[in-house]
Amino acid sequence: MLDSVPAPFEPLDVSSLDGFLCGVIVQPEVVPSARWLPFVTDVDGRALPAAFDARRLHALALRRDAELRRAIGRRTWFDPWVFELDDEDDVGVDDEQREAGDDDDRGAVDAVYPWVAGFAAALETFPGLLAGEAALTGPLALIYRHLGADDVEDADALLAEIETLEPPADLGAAVEELVRATLLLADVAGVPRER
Repeated sequence: MLDSVPAPFEPLDVSSLDGFLCGVIVQPEVVPSARWLPFVTDVDGRALPAAFDARRLHALALRRDAELRRAIGRRTWFDPWVFELDDEDDVGVDDEQREAGDDDDRGAVDAVYPWVAGFAAALETFPGLLAGEAALTGPLALIYRHLGADDVEDADALLAEIETLEPPADLGAAVEELVRATLLLADVAGVPRER
């Protein structure tokens, strides 16, 4: 359904949408769905043409939002929509790395990159969380380490923290860090706990 959004609009992909929703949920102030829904179908939040019916797509995004809100509110595990890449999809791995067998870490980073990019887009669009405390540095480093250093500008403390981290052992470890960091950010932001 995301792929059916007409050009020139640029919808999030499924994994980016999941990260985006998590970035919206961990905000210290609740972001109403009417404010974030336009970004599902266009990264710039432009209004869709009247001829395009986005109701079903928005309903599915709202359903996933509710699932994530429940899990994050309960501070329990959720399954991020992160998909293992095929070798030909391993865009961040060059032939030399693949031949040397050094692409395992890179593959994990490439697989989580869309989720992280969606999360980062949410924090850029709704920066309330970033106005906060030093306690954000550790959890944000676990997420932002999957972006390039050029993508993390004006954040010396965050970059320094990222430098101290060991690469994730595999995709499972990378995904576990995304969930752990999201739940830690929910605590720091004061996202209300559900029972």
